[in-house]
Amino acid sequence: MSLRLFASALVVSSFSIGSAQAQDASADGQRLFQQRCGTCHSVQPGQTRVGPNLSGVFGRKAGTVEGARYSDALKNAGIVWSDETLNAYLDDPRKLVPNTTMTISLRDQTQRGAIVAYLRGLSSQTPAAQ
Repeated sequence: MSLRLFASALVVSSFSIGSAQAQDASADGQRLFQQRCGTCHSVQPGQTRVGPNLSGVFGRKAGTVEGARYSDALKNAGIVWSDETLNAYLDDPRKLVPNTTMTISLRDQTQRGAIVAYLRGLSSQTPAAQ
């Protein structure tokens, strides 16, 4: 009986630790987004700044947010935003989409991963605009 109780406590502890780590990662991603991306991009639906809002970005075709200004290169790139495409774009936008107007790159893989994970989490909460 005590072994079963110990095993249950271990499972609950592991879940709590995993949840805490996920919350820390989400907070890191949010902080990094605000620092690195928030000047030009919003995560509020319908709020376009210099760049488009990134609410529901996962699964959305690049260059399709109503009212946002895009380069012809991005509009015609045929990209659908995913972990892979966002990671590649943030690493070197002009390598993935030559002649895009986005000039900021984020070379730090850990920071890119945190921002992409943050955006993925937001996208699961809001429908993607198609």
